[in-house]
Amino acid sequence: MTDIIKADLLINNKSVPASSKETFDLFSPYTGKLVATVAEASVDDVDSAVAAAEAAFPAWSALSPSARGKPLKKLAEKIIAAKDELAELDAISMGRPVGGYFDADYAGVHFNYFAEAAYAQGHSSLNTPGFLNLSLRQPFGVVGVIIPWNAPLVFFSKKIAPAVAAGNCVVLKSSEKAPLTSWKVAQWIEECGFPPGVINVLSGHGQISGAAIASHMKIRAISFTGSSRTGRAIQKASADSNLKKVVFELGGKGPALIFEDADLDEAVKGTEFSIMFNSGQTCMANSRIYVQESIRDKFTEAFTRAASSRKLGDPTQKDINHGPQADKVQYETVLKYIEIGKKSGGKVLVAGEQADATLGKPLLISPVLFMEQPEDSQIMKEEIFGPVVVINTFKTEEEVIAKANDTEFGLYAALYTNDLQRALRVSKKLESGMVGVNCASPTGSWDLPFGGWKSSGTGRESLLESIEHFTEQKSIFIKVSGIGG
Repeated sequence: MTDIIKADLLINNKSVPASSKETFDLFSPYTGKLVATVAEASVDDVDSAVAAAEAAFPAWSALSPSARGKPLKKLAEKIIAAKDELAELDAISMGRPVGGYFDADYAGVHFNYFAEAAYAQGHSSLNTPGFLNLSLRQPFGVVGVIIPWNAPLVFFSKKIAPAVAAGNCVVLKSSEKAPLTSWKVAQWIEECGFPPGVINVLSGHGQISGAAIASHMKIRAISFTGSSRTGRAIQKASADSNLKKVVFELGGKGPALIFEDADLDEAVKGTEFSIMFNSGQTCMANSRIYVQESIRDKFTEAFTRAASSRKLGDPTQKDINHGPQADKVQYETVLKYIEIGKKSGGKVLVAGEQADATLGKPLLISPVLFMEQPEDSQIMKEEIFGPVVVINTFKTEEEVIAKANDTEFGLYAALYTNDLQRALRVSKKLESGMVGVNCASPTGSWDLPFGGWKSSGTGRESLLESIEHFTEQKSIFIKVSGIGG
């Protein structure tokens, strides 16, 4: 792509500039070149999008699930057909390598599934004498969606698909770091048959449009994936406005526990991919690896070889599996943590030369591996969101469980062992919303709940869980003579 993209907003099925005419520039994190000028949605634009969604809601929610599913299925087809273009848009906007891009297929699954499975059901009861009682599930009305930059199309689909399938109308804000795939998919909304106002797509910064969505009195529920810090701000805004329902998937500091009886090759392969995938820019990454003392040297040597074999470079090239950090801010943040790690102790096993953090040069960071960091050190406690991993050792099962749980995060934990009893025992004790046994993130399951404990989130998403989060429950008590005693 050589032309500079002009990315506008989608409000009421119309592509429009920001009402303030404000834009922001988007630069490639690899080339440093300007790739897009993007509309900066204002508070007035949020109000307009909410008004459009509110107007569309009565007719949209009155349709049958199968009728609402038709445009969802068409959108799935469009996304899958354009997977190469969508991959390149994420590559030039935030550095995601095209070679491992699965996001379009992921989105296709979600839009196709909810096109056919959005039958939210309550239940009935005859347990109160003289009454036939019912519970219903009904859509909220207008819901807000705020998505992150590391996998924008994944989160666009896993939130919008169940929300609109359930009968809601949506106002979505993309991340300022990666707005282009959301902008591209927004161009197909009307063509696929969605009525005006059902899906509105905004771009901009969190402190403007994101804050306006979080505090809007007519938005009744919000789904957000991003940092724990931003999640807290959204929760406060919800409490200070209309107590909107919130569903959060937030940060992580995932532990991986490698026991001495583990399949070493599988443990290295799984944990290295987990932390280095997308240049470490994923909330589920196992950034803390605990290895039993007896296999420390073998594991560390194998992990170092695997991390050192990563091919850094231009994310638009299919043979590259390690692209740049998303932007200069993220790049400098990761470098800051690397320096903190060097000062807090331990040793560095893998650390290549880094590029300069100036526009015009690739914002590449080679894999960094620390050994034996103090458990209370900053890089063991805080999410780095980069290709930085710490390998510490342990002696006993009880010791490593305590270390793994000594964090405010609890999104995804992993453990490797061939002892089934241990696997089940340890899995139960790990304070995490998801646990991988002999596998690591991003391994998951479509039909199981996705989400975190503690500061890693609230609520769950999945093909089976998400519809419930986008519907309210209502109980109806019907007094009927002659049916009870």
